[in-house]
Amino acid sequence: MALEQWKIAEDVTLTWLNGGVTNMDGGAMFGPVPKPLWSRKYPCNEKNQIELRSDPILIQVDGKNLLVETGIGNNKYSDKAKRNFGMTSESKVEENLKQMNLTRHDIDEVLMTHMHFDHASGLTMWENDQFVSTFPNAVIWVQETEWDDIRHPNIRSKNTYFKENWQAIVDQVKTFKEEAEVVPGIRLIHTGGHSAGHCILHLKRGDQEVWHMADIMPTHAHQNVLWVLAYDDYPMDSISKKQEFIIPAIEKESWFMFYHDYKYRLLKWDASGKEVLDSVERDRTNE
Repeated sequence: MALEQWKIAEDVTLTWLNGGVTNMDGGAMFGPVPKPLWSRKYPCNEKNQIELRSDPILIQVDGKNLLVETGIGNNKYSDKAKRNFGMTSESKVEENLKQMNLTRHDIDEVLMTHMHFDHASGLTMWENDQFVSTFPNAVIWVQETEWDDIRHPNIRSKNTYFKENWQAIVDQVKTFKEEAEVVPGIRLIHTGGHSAGHCILHLKRGDQEVWHMADIMPTHAHQNVLWVLAYDDYPMDSISKKQEFIIPAIEKESWFMFYHDYKYRLLKWDASGKEVLDSVERDRTNE
């Protein structure tokens, strides 16, 4: 099984790992947008569910291995939860790393855009009947509000912020408030919106610029600034940050990369945002 890779610059390689698959309700994923509109851009099954990958992106740069998001993990969910989340496969991250002659111990930094279960469950794993850190040698970057919220979930967020995903990594976490430049040219930027501590990722090396908008634009079909999720805790903040970051990036014809998209790994729109200029599509023969 060949892994999908893309070079941003001579010294930066992106590799998509298989972190598992969920199929979530399309109405929830597109919030106020009527189905006749969103279903033209993103397919759904007979249960009105849309396929959402949970594929971490390994960034190899400056001799370091950086992992963006961590997938849905393994053996963490009951059969009921798997049905509710439409899980059809779990993580193969460790297997994928082995293909690259790496192990989970070789990850130097983990960059978390937020700590919802479908992004953070791969942070920990079962070992001798307890949860341990999956990436024990890594610094794990989490925005400070997000880190506080996962440890003290409210009546709404307790359905996605799980203690199993943070208790074993406490000593590895490094928090930040507005922005963290993990290595030169690779920054986590706080946006809020989807959650109070939600972040996006900006990569700029050489003449290439790539944005990972995480869950304020989880798929290419969410490009419209008004197309926000029912899962967003602060939808007006999502809209504001999409206006602030997505519109200028499209006008500059920058790349966007995706963790959840069923079709695209990366794409670049023209300056109007109406046409796809270039793209890297997911290779489905790998599954």
